[in-house]
Amino acid sequence: MTALDTAPQDTADMPPSTRRRRRLLLAGTSVVALGTAGLGVVLGDGSGDEAPAAPTTTTAPVERTDLAERTEVDGTLGYAGSFAIVGARPGRLTWMPTVGRVIRRGERVYGVDGHSVPLFYGSSPLWRTLGPGMSDGRDVRLLETNLAALGYGDGMTVDRHFSYATKAAIMEWQDDLGVVEDGMVEIGDVVVQPRALRVTAASAVPGGSARGNLMTASSTTRQITVNLPVGRQTLARKGAQVRVELPGGKQTSGRISSVGSVATSESTDEEGPSQPGQGTQTATIPVFITLTRPSAAGRLDGAPVTVGFSTGLHKGVLAVPVTALLASPGGDYAVSVVDAPGRTRRVPVRLGAFAEGKVQVTGQLTAGMKVEVPVT
Repeated sequence: MTALDTAPQDTADMPPSTRRRRRLLLAGTSVVALGTAGLGVVLGDGSGDEAPAAPTTTTAPVERTDLAERTEVDGTLGYAGSFAIVGARPGRLTWMPTVGRVIRRGERVYGVDGHSVPLFYGSSPLWRTLGPGMSDGRDVRLLETNLAALGYGDGMTVDRHFSYATKAAIMEWQDDLGVVEDGMVEIGDVVVQPRALRVTAASAVPGGSARGNLMTASSTTRQITVNLPVGRQTLARKGAQVRVELPGGKQTSGRISSVGSVATSESTDEEGPSQPGQGTQTATIPVFITLTRPSAAGRLDGAPVTVGFSTGLHKGVLAVPVTALLASPGGDYAVSVVDAPGRTRRVPVRLGAFAEGKVQVTGQLTAGMKVEVPVT
């Protein structure tokens, strides 16, 4: 019991000093009560409140879609082709390109005695001197085709015949190169390759002989190589589309440009020779893939990639995210259908194909329904 409970209710007979103390006590008690109430307001509405808990689930639609099942195999991104550049001109190397350099028609491949040896496009190297009085041939057409593409030879007819106009075009081209203008092209004056090349390795250096193997090059076409186990070769069909996952998770598409026909074994047992039968178990065939959008690879010269080969297409099926599946103790599955905010019901489902993070489902579901999935 407090002092207020025992205090007399009638203060008329109290002395003045007692009445004054009584008023002060009541006033102080009121202040404490108000302060306590104010503290309650601060604690209830101020910084003492906890933030609302973040939701742990969201919803995803039940979709009617096509699911393409895939088998994923590792591959390597690089460039198509590999060929040697052989020098056939006497003299000393005075310039060599850096690895990674791209060289196109008319551009310098290497330098000999201070002069450029340019690139011509063609299917075979030159095998004889090209000049006036020579017999007709496809090497003449190759020469004239390249000169015309570089802007030389007004009035020159591109054919198999070496004419006066052909000689004039050669001399104009030689003048720009800064070499003797004799109207003739010798073996080794140009490098002939089917298309633009990209230097991948150098086997010679300036100051060395200009004859022999000088460098290795590839085409400028992006290509993925997959060493596919022979047992899975049915996955690869020329022209078929594949999905490609690049470093960093970026995805793009490609097409199978060719499939090798020779199987090889990559078994390399450092502890001794492989056991009988191991070679056939590890045998692979090369599968070459061209990117649909080469720019998707960015500036990567080479990188490991993952290639998804299509193994089956399921059209017009109902599908939900794999994360929507709820496992039951008996091995069955269900999904949680959201009928309205705060109202859910468990619907049993049977599973079908899995593809790209989704799964085919059958059950009491229709397209457009919402199912619960965890927040990621």
